[in-house]
Amino acid sequence: MPAPQVTIAIAFTADDQAWVRREGVSLPDFWSQHTTAPVVGDVMRIGGRQFVVMVRVWEHEGGRPLLRLYLSSGRADSDTSFHGISA
Repeated sequence: MPAPQVTIAIAFTADDQAWVRREGVSLPDFWSQHTTAPVVGDVMRIGGRQFVVMVRVWEHEGGRPLLRLYLSSGRADSDTSFHGISA
């Protein structure tokens, strides 16, 4: 029997959620086609800001598993922007 598809939802702080809406930032589907779910401590960059997965919460929605990721604030203490920086 195939494993059920897991939906991954990202939860931002209130300030970062307002920033996402205001700037029209599109949220990439980082984990599509991946067999490994994100873990606490994973880091991602969205719209030039860096976020850390702080908490994972497993839920069930519509008969499917849902993994909700609660992220750190995306603002660095120095208000550093990561636009144009490549690894």
